[in-house]
Order: sequence, then C-alpha cells, then structure tokens
Amino acid sequence: MKTKMKKSSKGWEFFQGLGKTFMLPVALLAFMGLLLGIGSSFTSPTTIENLPFLDHNVIQISLRFLSMIGGFAFTYLPLLFAVAIPLGLVRYEKGVAAFAGLIGYIMMHLSINFYLTETDQLAAADVMRQEGQGMVLGIQSLEMGVLGGIIAGILVYLLHHKFHTIKLPNAFAFFGGVRFVPIITSIVMSVVGLVVPMIWPLFTMIINGIGMMISGAGAFGPFLFGAGERLLLPFGLHHILVAMIRFTEAGGTMVVNGETVSGALNIFYAQLKSGEPISASATAFLSQGKMPTFMFGLPAVALATYHTAKPENRKKIKGLLISGVIATFVTGITEPIEFLFLFLAPVLYGIHVVLTGLGFMIMALLNVKIGNTDGGILDFFIFGILQGNDTKWYLVLVVGLIWFAIYYSVFRYAIVKFNLKTPGREDHAEPEVASDPVHGGKNNRTSHQARELLNALGGAENIASLDNCITRLRLVVEDMKKIDEPALKKNGAIGVIKLDAHNVQVVIGPQVNHVRVEMDKFIGISEVKSG
Repeated sequence: MKTKMKKSSKGWEFFQGLGKTFMLPVALLAFMGLLLGIGSSFTSPTTIENLPFLDHNVIQISLRFLSMIGGFAFTYLPLLFAVAIPLGLVRYEKGVAAFAGLIGYIMMHLSINFYLTETDQLAAADVMRQEGQGMVLGIQSLEMGVLGGIIAGILVYLLHHKFHTIKLPNAFAFFGGVRFVPIITSIVMSVVGLVVPMIWPLFTMIINGIGMMISGAGAFGPFLFGAGERLLLPFGLHHILVAMIRFTEAGGTMVVNGETVSGALNIFYAQLKSGEPISASATAFLSQGKMPTFMFGLPAVALATYHTAKPENRKKIKGLLISGVIATFVTGITEPIEFLFLFLAPVLYGIHVVLTGLGFMIMALLNVKIGNTDGGILDFFIFGILQGNDTKWYLVLVVGLIWFAIYYSVFRYAIVKFNLKTPGREDHAEPEVASDPVHGGKNNRTSHQARELLNALGGAENIASLDNCITRLRLVVEDMKKIDEPALKKNGAIGVIKLDAHNVQVVIGPQVNHVRVEMDKFIGISEVKSG
C-alpha cells in the first residue's frame, strides 16, 4: 500500500521538477546562443577587416542566416517556458499538457489585450515600451517576458493535474478526460488574463526590488549570485535562481536597439544580435564568472584527487576523473567532479561555493565581458576570443591559473590532512561493476545499469515518480529505507541526495537521460505507472 506523502515532500517534488523543466528551453537557448555568437563574430566589421576573405556575399548571407536561427529562441523564450513547464511536470499525457500550455499562453495574452482595450489602456504604437506593453505573437499585451510564460506553464500544469482524468455525464463524455484539459485551460487562462493587468504592478515591483538589491550590491551582487547557485545545486534548485537572473528584471533591464529588454542573458543576446556594445553589467552574471572555477578550479580538484589516490588505484580512477574534467571544461556540467567531495567534506564544498562567487566578482571587477550560459571552453572561444580583445578574454587565463593553484593546494592539503576517502583512497577497494551477462554493447550496458539501479532503489514498486535533469535522476519513492546506497554507487551513481522522507536524487552524469529511459522501460513492464 502506498504511503501518504507529506505536503513538504510534495513541495520538494514540485520545485525540483520546476527547476528541471527550465532546462529544456535553456538547453535550446544555449545552443542557439552558440549559433548567434558565431554569426555575429564573423559579420562584425572588425573581424571582416582582419579576415578579408569573409567579405563575400554568400559567406555573409550564410552567417546572417546563422544569426537569425540563433535569435529564434531569444524571441520566443516566454512561449517555450509556457510549453516546457507543463510538458516536464506532468506524468501522464505529456503531449496534451504541452498543447494546453500553448493554448493557455495565447488565451492569457488575448484576454489581457481585451482588458486593456475595454479599459482604454491600450498604448499607441510609439509609446508601447514606455507603458510596459509589447507585441506577443501578434497580440498587443503586457510585456511580461519569461515570467508570463512561467505563470502560464505552472497554471496549466495544475489544471492538467486536476482534470486530465475527469469523467463527465454521458451526454458530454466526448469532452471528458484529457480532451477536457485544453478546454478548461482556455476558460481559466482567459479569466487569468483579465486579472493579470490588475496585479501585474505588484509582480514588477517585487522583481524590480530584487534587481535593485542585486545591482545595489555592486560587485558583491555577482558574488551572491555565483555562490548562491553553487549553494542550491545539491538540492537541484539552482535552476530557479539562474532563470530569475537570466530572464527577468532581477538580472537588469536595458534598452537595446530601441526595445526594453530584461534579464542578463536576454540583454546579452539582444546586444549580440543588434551589434551594440556588450554590457559588462549583464555579462557579470553569465558564463565569464564560471570560467575560473569550471575551466581551471575543478580540473585542479580532479588532479589533486588523482595525485592523492593510492598508486595502485590511480589507473582505476583515471577514466572517472578525465570524463569529469571533459564534462566541466567543455560543457560546464560540474556535478561529476563536485560530488566527489560534496558529501565527504562539506567544508571543502563550502570553500568551493565561496571561490565560485569570488570568480564571478573578480571577472566583474576586471570588466571582462564574455556571455552565454555554460562557462566552458566553447563559450570562452566563441564569446570571448572571437568577439575581440574588448571582451578581455585573456584575463580569464590569468585568473584561471591562480584559481587552479588555489584549488589544487587547498584540496590536496585537505585530502591528505584529514584522510578524506576520495576515489582511490578507500580502505577497501570497491567491487567492480558486473559486466552485462548478455552482450557488451553500449545499449545493453546501459540497460543492465538501469536494471541494477532500479533494484537498488527498492524495485519498480518503490518508485512513485521518476525523472531526470542534466546529470541526475530525480525520484519520489514510497519507502526511503529500501534504497541501497552502496549498490547505487557500485552501479555508477556518483552521489545520492535524500531531500526528505520521499524525495531523492541520484547523480549519474551526462548520460543520465539514457539510463532514465531504460529505467522507464522496466517500470513500464512492471506496470507501476499504469492508469
């Protein structure tokens, strides 16, 4: 019999899931940003002057085409959130949820337009920006930005959760079940659209207050953001803070190419697309702040871990450390290295949090201007080196080498001094992961790993909810006592985070999605999620 979960557990599950859903549009935005960065780099007058062969009509048209593609996600980002949130949060009928998200977002703005028209508040075209209004999918509405998409997405998820199994009288049975979700969404979101203009000033006041607090902190603002993001990462809630700074007024507001743009990442992309000078106040919260830690600090942790391992174990852990370094250096995925010491030495993680914040602060003080999201070598090359010396990309190398020395010295000293059992220093060697008994292919190995992980989690009957983000499985379990942590780690888990009596996260690494898909198959076979 399933246990009744506390409201606090439901709260953890919701906020974990909400943070995870943000990654779907953000991942698209990060890739589109790379295209925009490449297109803008090679169409700038300075680059063409230095590389005259680029001044060819076909080449320039192709590069402008890349810039156009890259600008897509920035233009329609609120809509992407409105669709991605219900798609990611619901457990059943995900396609209907996404469809309802689109309907809800459009209906909300249609109703806002209706309200503004009927109350004679619809601004003239030449003063729309001053009045906080803009065009949304061809509809003149309030300029709500990403927050509007988040509000619509959450409300649609709640409606889907409540009504996707509704039974109507026989005469109306055709409209029941999942068909009722878009119907009730259109009605409820129409009413929401009438209410939003009345309460929107309160939202803007709160978010502007957060933005003023951060901007008022000066260089300490980026420190708070960088440290806060790392501090929230073990709980999987960092995406919410990141989204607020990147996409809302909390990350700043500027007029770019005649349009008011809010959010640090939005401002950066808008300036990149328009060819205007890049604002250091926007990039202070972006990938430049991560680079000292991600490109230099965490690889130094891996090197310190390798050097302090027992000589006979170094060969065994080399692959683990190298894959972790590649992940953080290239893509900005840091958990494979961070979880090597997070639970062994929380104080070291605290030092890591402070150093990450300091990295953001120092990059801002040095007026470095490198944007985008990941903080890896691709961002450094495309948005730093290719954009010219005005970005001061070379200072990343100087600060990075200092960070490498600090991280290596601190972590090597702490591991040896306190005899921390980092990989390769265990008193007893960990048992080898059993090979797949059927075949040695990659798919079969993943399937075998998924089966063993599922068994270590208490079996399919113990799983109430299963999802994943970039590096970790996010689960709601019926009985936390059934989880076998040693077995999880034996089968590839880097870390296990128990948030409360039912919510748990299992850190796997960048290949987590493939593992989750295989686990879904086993759970489906067991019919745990039927109905």
